Amino acid sequence: MITLTSEQEMLRRTAREFAEREIVPVVAQIEAAPHDAIVPWDLCQPLFTKGAELGFTSLLVPEAYGGLGLSCTELVLVMEELGAADVSIPANYFNLTATLNLLVARAATDEQKQRLLAHLGEGRPMLFSGALSEPNIAGSDLFCPTPDPSIGVQSAAHRQGNEYIITGHKSAFVTNAGIADAYFVMARTDFDVPVGQGMTMFYVPAETPGLSFGARTEMIGWKAAHHTEIYLDEVCVPAANRIGEEGQAGQIFAGVPEVAIGLAACYVGLARAAYELALDYARQRVSWGEPIIQHQAVALKLADMMVDVQSARLMVWDAAHAAEHDPFTAATLKSPAAKTFAVDVAIRTAQKAVEILGGYGITKEYQAGKFLNDAWIGYSCDFTRDVLRLGMVDFL
Repeated sequence: MITLTSEQEMLRRTAREFAEREIVPVVAQIEAAPHDAIVPWDLCQPLFTKGAELGFTSLLVPEAYGGLGLSCTELVLVMEELGAADVSIPANYFNLTATLNLLVARAATDEQKQRLLAHLGEGRPMLFSGALSEPNIAGSDLFCPTPDPSIGVQSAAHRQGNEYIITGHKSAFVTNAGIADAYFVMARTDFDVPVGQGMTMFYVPAETPGLSFGARTEMIGWKAAHHTEIYLDEVCVPAANRIGEEGQAGQIFAGVPEVAIGLAACYVGLARAAYELALDYARQRVSWGEPIIQHQAVALKLADMMVDVQSARLMVWDAAHAAEHDPFTAATLKSPAAKTFAVDVAIRTAQKAVEILGGYGITKEYQAGKFLNDAWIGYSCDFTRDVLRLGMVDFL
């Protein structure tokens, strides 16, 4: 039996109360507005600041650098609670920023840690973005072993003395592009080796000359999120802002399985919310003189939903445990497994919710349709389930 400490239970309760008090009303405003009538970040920034003050973006960073020094278990507890209110807010704003803070704590030099994590000790919330994907470039190209310069990321970084000059174009799906305080940009420093061995990571503050952004991308769900294209026109970055050595970007990201595990927890939250919506509706909706939960067709769906949610949660918790005690297995097997399974469960559970609600499931009066649209975005987010599962095969 898995039990939580009193401190973990308190953290989970804090996250749930925050989600109900801060996230739910903001999401309602965003969902009611047309895409071009509102900039979601204008409404989300105040709640992001409040969440950062509660430690949601510094959970994983050692206390020596201003963080809470907690583990991946605490991360997934928080992300599930926030995800139950709206999956896009924790996935894009809190989980990504929290895990990129951890990336700095793990991969940066001592000088970089002191400088790039100073905002945590100062109580100054910063929103981060990871800029990898590019238009017309398959995400799976990252794993291509062929040393072909035309395959994979084409953004290039050339060293000139103590600086790098970056030129390139990032896709319309870059999370937090256009609103982030700083970007972790992936660019090729070597085109003579496979793309996974030739990419380098750079920390690029938002105000750096040469950075510009496109219009906000409209997707079928995740309305509270913000994605745009990024244009890098001879962006000058000090060598002191290179994270790791040249060619180590892929290795550095692989060393932070918490990114995918936290995202998976957000989707457990979505699945739980869809199940709870359907369960509550089935207890109240009457057909043939009795609540529809009494009908076997509905009851079996609800039972399957409960089993799925429990299974996904346990898989995510297991991956979080591995991140703390067996990072290699977490990175190669358990984090991609948790991410793909949690998203699959979210899709199945949301679809069942739509079915149980019948005609109301396809209206905006209820959230079942929103859950399904949000769930499907997770299928392709941070690599498709097929790419992730194929990548697991070599480590089985």
